[in-house]
Amino acid sequence: MLNRRDILAASAAATVLAAASALAQSAPSGGAKGSMRYRTLGNSDLKVSVLGLGCNSYGAAPGQTGGRFLDLEATRAVVNAAFDSGVTFFDTADIYGADGGSEKFIGEILKDRRKQVVIATKWGYANSQAGKIAGDRAHIRQSVEASLRRLQTDYIDLYQYHFPDNKTPIGETLQVLEDLKREGKVRYIGASNFSAAQLEEADKTARNKKLARFISLQNQYSLLETDAEKDVLPACEKLKIGFLPYFPLASGLLTGKYRRNNPAPEGARLANRPIDDATYTKIEKLEAFAKQRGHTLLDLAFAGLIAHPQMGSVIAGATKPNQIRENAASIGWELTAGDVAELRKLTASI
Repeated sequence: MLNRRDILAASAAATVLAAASALAQSAPSGGAKGSMRYRTLGNSDLKVSVLGLGCNSYGAAPGQTGGRFLDLEATRAVVNAAFDSGVTFFDTADIYGADGGSEKFIGEILKDRRKQVVIATKWGYANSQAGKIAGDRAHIRQSVEASLRRLQTDYIDLYQYHFPDNKTPIGETLQVLEDLKREGKVRYIGASNFSAAQLEEADKTARNKKLARFISLQNQYSLLETDAEKDVLPACEKLKIGFLPYFPLASGLLTGKYRRNNPAPEGARLANRPIDDATYTKIEKLEAFAKQRGHTLLDLAFAGLIAHPQMGSVIAGATKPNQIRENAASIGWELTAGDVAELRKLTASI
């Protein structure tokens, strides 16, 4: 017999699932195919695919091969595979790649499909701002113009504050972003790596001063890294702000590639890094949960996040076309209310 706590958990899960299902949208025109689903991001009319492509691995310098970043043609193959799989949300940043190379590649590859995709980029990465203040008017102006040039576009769909600088009053930053919106250079604005308190302060300031509000927050979140559930996700739900998780596959740990006592696949991101027994135990419990329901660990890694009502696009990187195709094939599983309740209990216990 279910006790009162289990009944309440199931009821809450049913509410979450109903809200998440209500957000599902029909496919927009363009490259969308197959079973891809779409949602509106936060309290906006910006429609995004539930699977997004993280573009931090693109942008090799001219003539550079075999390095950290993919060259243009390798990037083109992945981006085209994503588009053909129904992905419409592409997330980059001015710091990704060599000398803004990721933005350059994304702009070049998608320029003829501009109206069919949502391009999100960021400015203000903390470690790249030597002698600069990320939230300062002059710096934002300089950054957005540079991004527009690299992206070969007149507007940015979602312009995100990569890291708060903790110096500039948020009202000053929001005023600059409001100006950019009015000028048509930016459609919507978002935050990244903000705490719940910082997000709530920004939203309160925007409302009080009648400035543009953040429609999204991009923070780390996966079934192995669930800190966002403590306060950030509840804040997003309260403020009707969409959530964009990065590292949803926990750097590959949730892909099913890593097995206890077995060598990692050649070329895997964590191939030369030790993985402790506690992490393997968590992975095995999650995989067992998925297998009991006829699904893979990769399926669960996406489904567990997509089930949250504030989830917009789950941002996963890919360096090969088959990786993005596998990811796209894994987003079809919609958890039941009971699955959601059981999964939340499981992740809380591990």
